[in-house]
Amino acid sequence: MVLKLEDKKVIVAEVAEIAASAIAAIATDYRGLTVAQMTELRSRARKSGVYLKVIRNTLACKAIHGTSFSCLEKVLTGPLFLAFSKDDPGALARLLKNALKDYENLKVRALVLGGQLLDPKDLDKVADLPTREQALTLLVSVIQAPLTKLVRTLAEPYAQLARATAKVRDQKQVA
Repeated sequence: MVLKLEDKKVIVAEVAEIAASAIAAIATDYRGLTVAQMTELRSRARKSGVYLKVIRNTLACKAIHGTSFSCLEKVLTGPLFLAFSKDDPGALARLLKNALKDYENLKVRALVLGGQLLDPKDLDKVADLPTREQALTLLVSVIQAPLTKLVRTLAEPYAQLARATAKVRDQKQVA
Protein backbone atom coordinates (compact mmCIF):
# COMPACT_ATOMS: atom_id res chain seq x y z
CA MET A 1 0.00 0.00 0.00
CA VAL A 2 1.41 3.35 -1.04
CA LEU A 3 1.11 6.06 1.58
CA LYS A 4 0.91 9.70 0.66
CA LEU A 5 3.12 12.18 2.45
CA GLU A 6 0.18 13.56 4.43
CA ASP A 7 -0.74 10.06 5.62
CA LYS A 8 2.85 9.42 6.69
CA LYS A 9 2.93 12.66 8.64
CA VAL A 10 -0.29 11.73 10.44
CA ILE A 11 1.08 8.29 11.36
CA VAL A 12 4.38 9.74 12.59
CA ALA A 13 2.57 12.39 14.65
CA GLU A 14 0.25 9.80 16.20
CA VAL A 15 3.08 7.45 17.19
CA ALA A 16 5.25 10.35 18.38
CA GLU A 17 2.44 11.57 20.64
CA ILE A 18 2.02 8.10 22.17
CA ALA A 19 5.79 7.66 22.55
CA ALA A 20 6.11 11.02 24.30
CA SER A 21 3.73 9.97 27.06
CA ALA A 22 4.56 6.24 27.28
CA ILE A 23 6.76 4.65 29.94
CA ALA A 24 7.59 1.36 28.21
CA ALA A 25 7.85 0.05 24.67
CA ILE A 26 8.49 -3.27 23.00
CA ALA A 27 9.45 -3.97 19.39
CA THR A 28 8.24 -7.39 18.27
CA ASP A 29 8.71 -9.38 15.09
CA TYR A 30 5.32 -10.66 13.98
CA ARG A 31 6.32 -12.76 10.95
CA GLY A 32 4.23 -15.90 10.65
CA LEU A 33 1.13 -14.58 12.44
CA THR A 34 -2.17 -14.89 10.66
CA VAL A 35 -4.54 -11.97 10.31
CA ALA A 36 -6.88 -13.54 12.88
CA GLN A 37 -4.05 -13.94 15.39
CA MET A 38 -2.92 -10.35 14.87
CA THR A 39 -6.50 -9.12 15.30
CA GLU A 40 -6.83 -11.07 18.54
CA LEU A 41 -3.52 -9.65 19.78
CA ARG A 42 -4.70 -6.11 19.00
CA SER A 43 -7.93 -6.79 20.88
CA ARG A 44 -6.01 -8.03 23.91
CA ALA A 45 -3.77 -4.97 23.73
CA ARG A 46 -6.74 -2.59 23.75
CA LYS A 47 -8.25 -4.38 26.75
CA SER A 48 -5.02 -4.08 28.75
CA GLY A 49 -4.44 -0.42 27.85
CA VAL A 50 -1.55 -1.05 25.47
CA TYR A 51 -1.10 0.88 22.21
CA LEU A 52 -0.02 -1.50 19.45
CA LYS A 53 0.91 -0.29 15.97
CA VAL A 54 2.37 -1.95 12.89
CA ILE A 55 4.39 0.81 11.30
CA ARG A 56 7.13 1.09 8.72
CA ASN A 57 10.56 1.22 10.29
CA THR A 58 11.51 4.54 8.67
CA LEU A 59 8.34 6.15 10.02
CA ALA A 60 8.87 4.56 13.42
CA CYS A 61 12.41 5.96 13.59
CA LYS A 62 11.08 9.45 12.84
CA ALA A 63 8.31 9.06 15.42
CA ILE A 64 10.52 7.91 18.29
CA HIS A 65 13.45 10.20 17.49
CA GLY A 66 13.98 12.59 20.38
CA THR A 67 11.98 10.50 22.86
CA SER A 68 13.18 8.13 25.54
CA PHE A 69 12.62 5.34 23.02
CA SER A 70 15.15 6.57 20.46
CA CYS A 71 17.42 3.69 21.51
CA LEU A 72 15.00 1.42 19.62
CA GLU A 73 16.17 2.86 16.29
CA LYS A 74 19.04 0.34 16.20
CA VAL A 75 16.73 -2.69 16.23
CA LEU A 76 14.04 -1.47 13.85
CA THR A 77 14.66 -3.83 10.94
CA GLY A 78 12.25 -6.19 9.29
CA PRO A 79 8.52 -6.47 9.93
CA LEU A 80 7.89 -5.24 13.46
CA PHE A 81 5.10 -3.82 15.51
CA LEU A 82 5.65 -1.35 18.30
CA ALA A 83 3.70 -1.62 21.53
CA PHE A 84 3.62 1.22 24.07
CA SER A 85 2.31 1.31 27.62
CA LYS A 86 1.34 4.62 29.21
CA ASP A 87 0.53 3.54 32.75
CA ASP A 88 1.83 0.11 33.64
CA PRO A 89 5.04 -1.28 32.12
CA GLY A 90 4.15 -4.68 33.48
CA ALA A 91 0.88 -4.75 31.52
CA LEU A 92 2.75 -4.51 28.24
CA ALA A 93 5.23 -7.19 29.25
CA ARG A 94 2.47 -9.48 30.59
CA LEU A 95 0.51 -9.08 27.34
CA LEU A 96 3.49 -10.10 25.21
CA LYS A 97 4.57 -12.84 27.60
CA ASN A 98 1.13 -14.44 27.26
CA ALA A 99 1.14 -13.84 23.50
CA LEU A 100 4.52 -15.58 23.20
CA LYS A 101 2.95 -18.65 24.80
CA ASP A 102 0.01 -18.57 22.39
CA TYR A 103 1.87 -17.60 19.21
CA GLU A 104 5.23 -19.28 18.76
CA ASN A 105 6.04 -17.09 15.73
CA LEU A 106 6.29 -13.89 17.80
CA LYS A 107 9.80 -12.78 18.71
CA VAL A 108 10.52 -9.85 21.00
CA ARG A 109 13.37 -7.84 19.49
CA ALA A 110 13.80 -5.15 22.11
CA LEU A 111 12.31 -3.80 25.29
CA VAL A 112 12.68 -0.22 26.52
CA LEU A 113 11.88 0.79 30.07
CA GLY A 114 12.83 4.12 31.55
CA GLY A 115 14.82 5.09 28.47
CA GLN A 116 17.07 2.02 28.71
CA LEU A 117 17.22 -0.67 26.06
CA LEU A 118 16.79 -4.04 27.75
CA ASP A 119 17.48 -7.51 26.48
CA PRO A 120 14.40 -9.44 25.31
CA LYS A 121 15.22 -12.01 27.99
CA ASP A 122 14.25 -9.38 30.60
CA LEU A 123 10.63 -9.58 29.49
CA ASP A 124 9.81 -11.99 32.34
CA LYS A 125 11.33 -9.65 34.93
CA VAL A 126 9.30 -6.70 33.66
CA ALA A 127 6.15 -8.85 33.48
CA ASP A 128 6.63 -9.73 37.15
CA LEU A 129 6.59 -6.06 38.19
CA PRO A 130 3.62 -5.26 40.41
CA THR A 131 0.74 -3.20 39.10
CA ARG A 132 0.29 0.33 40.42
CA GLU A 133 -2.32 -0.81 42.95
CA GLN A 134 -0.13 -3.67 44.15
CA ALA A 135 2.85 -1.34 44.53
CA LEU A 136 0.80 1.18 46.51
CA THR A 137 -0.55 -1.58 48.75
CA LEU A 138 2.99 -2.81 49.38
CA LEU A 139 4.17 0.73 50.14
CA VAL A 140 1.34 1.32 52.62
CA SER A 141 2.06 -1.98 54.39
CA VAL A 142 5.76 -1.11 54.65
CA ILE A 143 4.90 2.31 56.09
CA GLN A 144 2.31 0.83 58.45
CA ALA A 145 4.46 -2.03 59.82
CA PRO A 146 6.68 0.01 62.21
CA LEU A 147 3.66 1.81 63.65
CA THR A 148 1.83 -1.47 64.20
CA LYS A 149 4.88 -2.95 65.94
CA LEU A 150 5.18 0.13 68.17
CA VAL A 151 1.53 -0.08 69.22
CA ARG A 152 1.85 -3.80 69.96
CA THR A 153 5.04 -3.21 71.96
CA LEU A 154 3.43 -0.43 73.99
CA ALA A 155 0.29 -2.48 74.65
CA GLU A 156 2.08 -5.72 75.59
CA PRO A 157 2.95 -4.87 79.25
CA TYR A 158 -0.71 -4.07 79.94
CA ALA A 159 -1.81 -7.24 78.16
CA GLN A 160 0.65 -9.28 80.24
CA LEU A 161 -0.69 -7.65 83.43
CA ALA A 162 -4.25 -8.48 82.39
CA ARG A 163 -3.32 -12.10 81.60
CA ALA A 164 -1.45 -12.46 84.94
CA THR A 165 -4.40 -10.99 86.87
CA ALA A 166 -6.82 -13.31 85.09
CA LYS A 167 -4.60 -16.30 85.90
CA VAL A 168 -4.45 -15.33 89.60
CA ARG A 169 -8.24 -14.88 89.63
CA ASP A 170 -8.73 -18.32 88.04
CA GLN A 171 -6.37 -19.91 90.62
CA LYS A 172 -8.26 -18.28 93.51
CA GLN A 173 -11.60 -19.46 92.13
CA VAL A 174 -10.30 -23.05 91.91
CA ALA A 175 -8.90 -22.97 95.47
